[in-house]
Amino acid sequence: MEKKKLLEVSHLKQYFNVGRADEVRAVDDISFYIYEGETFGLVGESGCGKSTTGRSVIRLYDPTSGDIKFDGIDISSIKGREKLSAFRREMQMIYQDPYASLNPRMKVKDIIAEGIDVNKLATSAEDREKQVNDLLKTVGLDPSHGTRYPHEFSGGQRQRIGIARALAVRPKFIICDEPISALDVSIQAQVVNLLQELQEKEKLTYLFIAHDLSMVKYISDRIGVMYFGKLVEVGTSEEIYNYGIHPYTESLLSAIPLPDPDYERTRQRISYKPALPDDKERQLRDIGNQHYVYCSEDEVLDYQEKLAKKKNS
Repeated sequence: MEKKKLLEVSHLKQYFNVGRADEVRAVDDISFYIYEGETFGLVGESGCGKSTTGRSVIRLYDPTSGDIKFDGIDISSIKGREKLSAFRREMQMIYQDPYASLNPRMKVKDIIAEGIDVNKLATSAEDREKQVNDLLKTVGLDPSHGTRYPHEFSGGQRQRIGIARALAVRPKFIICDEPISALDVSIQAQVVNLLQELQEKEKLTYLFIAHDLSMVKYISDRIGVMYFGKLVEVGTSEEIYNYGIHPYTESLLSAIPLPDPDYERTRQRISYKPALPDDKERQLRDIGNQHYVYCSEDEVLDYQEKLAKKKNS
């Protein structure tokens, strides 16, 4: 049975004007898709356009050009309060900073219930309370925590509250915008495991944005590597992690530490140096088995040979 593409992004461009003359090409002509029920990891350094991509997908920004289809519908065609509200119920976001994204003056139960109230998803006050308590239990918190304020929780607990808020409207698709980068390493794995459990239980689809390729590999089915507004490599998580061949991907992989003192003593960091501009037309091209690399037509064979050498070594 053919997989259903829940999200399709085609030739997305998101440009911003800075001052009178300067233009920032935050996202510069990227295309990708996400199958229903999978996690697509988007990885790259700060400022590469990852979060801007996520915010364009959820319609926080109007794209400069390009198409974004969600569940077969062009999101730019969604007009009117009711239709927009229905779209936003289907697609939610978990933010990077779990403290800044929560209103410090609201109790946790009211923060979680915001979406329930706005979308009239509760039939009574008792039903509202039951839904909030169920959500708190779902994310590993006690229902009694609902009467507290965000400052009374740890970073990991606050992120769980943010996850509960996103789940409250029963979405199909969640954009996880660096949801673990502000957390201690010991807590990151707990949050990622929770997201995976929820995905299986609730049949969710994720766009998981991060700068840590090792964590993205752990949670993702497929990975897109982003640099300077471009997708430079896309493939399965195993393929990218073990056989990433674009020079920028190789630089990210070389930065991943391993719990091996001998390896760490000899680990060589690869510094990425972009090629000088030329007149070649580059785009994502399939070098085999749905492994895509940003290259020109005459560079495809070079990358195929490089990939074969890696797999045979």
